[in-house]
Amino acid sequence: MKVENANHPSDEQMKEFFARAGTDQDGPVVMVNLLKFRERAAYPDGRDAHLSGFEAYARYGVEVKKIVEGLGGKMLYAGAVDGLMIGHVEELWDQVALVRYPSRKTFFDMVMMPEYRAIEVHREAGLAGQLNIGVNTLLGG
Repeated sequence: MKVENANHPSDEQMKEFFARAGTDQDGPVVMVNLLKFRERAAYPDGRDAHLSGFEAYARYGVEVKKIVEGLGGKMLYAGAVDGLMIGHVEELWDQVALVRYPSRKTFFDMVMMPEYRAIEVHREAGLAGQLNIGVNTLLGG
């Protein structure tokens, strides 16, 4: 299995992930975020270079929480990765975050919102890369 962190999905990934959005097959989705932070924040304009990647991403986290909750979603969990028990990866992620959205359509609508686009700069400045995995809710939806 090849694992590759990225900051943005490819067009094909977007198309496949959102294929059910807005259909009768769309329903609650939990996004599993495996986050790898930059050592230092990397804003395009060079500002706040004294911040860690984690600190820049935390700015994004505060604001995206408001947006997610305003759309009926919920931040379920966030925690630092502190070890690997099974399997092997060359480098561990720094943090795991779980976010529940009412539907894939809601998630798509969020990432298209001007308010979301405005805070993405902090996400970009803080993240070296991530895996973003969508899962259907089976238990306790």
